[in-house]
This record gives sequence, structure tokens and C-alpha cells, in this order.
Amino acid sequence: MALYSRNVVLSLFGGIVLGGFILNDFSIIASLKSIFLLFISLLQETWILQTLSFAILVGSIMALIEKSGGIDGFVDFMQHKTGVVKSPRSALMLSYIIGIFIFIESTITSLIAGAVGKPFCYKYKIPSAKLAFVCDSTAAPVSSLIILNGWGALLLGLITTQISQNTLELDALDVLLHSVLYNFYAMAALFVTFIAIWFNIDIGAMKNAKHKPKNEEVRAAESQSMFYMLVPIILMVFFVFLFLYITGDGDILKGSGSSSIFYTMLSTLLFTLFYFVGTKNMTLSTWGKSAISGALKLVPIALILLFAFGIGEITTELKTGDFLASLVSKNLSVVFLAPVIYIIASLISLSTGTSWGTFSIMIPIAIPMALSMDANMALCVGAAISGGVFGDHCSPISDTTIISAMASDCDLVEHTNTQLPYAFIGWGIALVMFIFFGLVG
Repeated sequence: MALYSRNVVLSLFGGIVLGGFILNDFSIIASLKSIFLLFISLLQETWILQTLSFAILVGSIMALIEKSGGIDGFVDFMQHKTGVVKSPRSALMLSYIIGIFIFIESTITSLIAGAVGKPFCYKYKIPSAKLAFVCDSTAAPVSSLIILNGWGALLLGLITTQISQNTLELDALDVLLHSVLYNFYAMAALFVTFIAIWFNIDIGAMKNAKHKPKNEEVRAAESQSMFYMLVPIILMVFFVFLFLYITGDGDILKGSGSSSIFYTMLSTLLFTLFYFVGTKNMTLSTWGKSAISGALKLVPIALILLFAFGIGEITTELKTGDFLASLVSKNLSVVFLAPVIYIIASLISLSTGTSWGTFSIMIPIAIPMALSMDANMALCVGAAISGGVFGDHCSPISDTTIISAMASDCDLVEHTNTQLPYAFIGWGIALVMFIFFGLVG
């Protein structure tokens, strides 16, 4: 359904319904009842409610930061009050660095990196396709490596579900942190992008990309301070570590990930209330309307999360991972388990354009397979993450691909064609890494 409809919510729900029918021998009444009870049980789990709330609160905070004018202030500061950009290479490198440091949400990464880079592209006659490539290459990869964001919440939730359902004596946060170390595609994509910028390497369609002169946007004579963007983001990072320390009774690695990110977003949201309204940046009414508007925009993401947890429950009850492992183990060496997971996840994400949907499908399968075949679980989960990031990075129907093109004033088809060769180089590097680590155990 995902391949045909390109609709992740519909596909995940369809999978849940079909799984419910299989588990109940296709009895309509029993199946519908079990599906209803499944969602009731999910919504009774504290960590799931915290994760869903986190996703919605992110929308509120991002909308408030945008409304405050902090992003415009940051752009203005980098454009007119610093002299760090003096060449095409430094112009693209600025967007690259910003893409790495703005890791809270992939679409915000693309928007900010694009907004800052566009004026310099006009000045130094840099093709917009190059800027779009840089914006896209630092969006999903960085968000999946620095997991103090919604990506981390989703991955932590999926891993926690599998640990509890398989009664494993493992810490979900510890598994996630080790898995991120095997997120080879994200690392390879960042490396390839850096090399392409530093040495001005044009390959494939990028050789024919041309600069398209446009009138630079007229900025407002007076913009807000960039601290309206920087302070909430810096505070957000601080709060994550603080609440991990508190919930872990002094041990960050033992802290509750779902509780920490929920308390972080709630604290940051309350901070923006006092900061923005207290400094008369906006009225209380404007703050409330912006917060609600931003929250509503991320309700679909929360729905994806809920359905992702649901299909994780269903596939566990169906013992999908164990079944696939029993088939694969007869024909596949454990050495190649992680590479196969990576290839399958890459195909799914490239076809559907979503990393989160790919994670929700592959992680509930990867963990049981790793257990059954006594493979390196972190490596297998890292392979699922890497494959998901690949499609999110370069699929033409990915939201970050579309936003990166839009933020850079680049045609979507041109952006897709020009960045694919670089993406496939990174994909190949990651595949070799998975094979290597599979061999060394």
C-alpha cells in the first residue's frame, strides 16, 4: 500500500487491520474488537502518550520561533554583520555548518540553511541545485545522528516496544545510542557532501547545473534579534541532558528518554511564553494562536507515531521477525543480515519517501531477526535507520527533498537528479561498512 498510495498513515493502518484479521482468523467482529483494544492499550501507556505529546509540542515551539522573527534575525546577522563568507566554497560551507547545528527537526534544518544560503548563492553565482543538495544532505542525516529531536523519540519508542515485547534485559536508550554509531549512511552522506563542497566536485547532472539570477529578496528594515531563535534551541538541548540526568537518578544513560524529551518540550514551550511575551515580542493572544497552529500541523506526525507503535505490536504478535529470520537463516549467513536489512530499508524509503514509516516497518522486524540469528542488534538497527535515512534524503517524494528544493529556489526534478549521484556514492560506502562490520562481528 505504501508503494502504491504514497500514504504512510493509510498504509500503516491498513497493515494493522490486516494483521488484526490474520490474528483473529478473519473474524470481522473479533478483529475490529482487537484493533480497538490495541489502540486503547497503546494510549494507556505513559511513555507513548509522552512521545505523542512531544511530537505535537515540537510543532508549537517551531511555529513560535518562526513567528518571533528569530530566524529572520539570524539570517540578517549572518548576511550583513559578519564577514565569514568570502567565496562560493565558504557560502556553501556556511549552509552546511548551519545544517549540522540546527538538528531539532529536518524540515527546519532545510529551511534555515536555505534561507541563509540563498543570498550568497545570488552574490557568488552558485547554482541553486548545489544549495539544495547541501540543505538536503544535512537534514535527515543530521537529525538521525543527533537524536535530541522527534527522530530520537520515534526510534526510542520503537526500540522500547520491541524490548518490552521480547522481554529483553536491555536499556532502550543504550541500544539506540549504540545503533546511531552504526548509522553509516548518514555519516557517509555528510562526508561526501563536505568533500563535494571543499573540492568543488561536480558529478552527474550537477555538471550541467546553472546559476539562475534572481532579484534578492527585500528584507524588512528592522528584524528581530537572532536570540529569539538561538536561546530556545540551546535551552532545549540543555533541558534534554538535565532531564535525562534527573530521570536516571544521576546517570544520563539510564534516564527515561520519553519522559526527558516530553519534559524538555514542555519546559521550552513555557520558556517561550515568558521570553516572547515578557520581552513584548508578541502578545499573549499571538503566542497562544501560534502555539496551537504549530501543534495542529504536527498532529499527522503524532498519528504516524501512534500507528507505528500499533504495527509494531501487530508484527510482534504475528512473530514476523522470527518467521523472516527462520527463512533467511536457511539461505543467508548472519554476516550479511545487516546489509540485507539496509538494502530492504533503502528500497522502502526510496519508494515511499519517508524514513519514519520505514523505521516503523523495519525496526520491529530487524530486532527479532537479530535475536533469532544471534547477530549484532545495534548493527541491525543501525542498518534499518541508515536505509530509512537514505530514502528520506533523496526520494523525490520526501518532504525534506521537496522543502530543500523550495528553500533553495531550485526545481524539484533538477534537485533530485543532481543530488542522486552523491547519494548513491554515500549509499555504496555505507553498504561496504555494513558488510565489513558484519564480517568482523
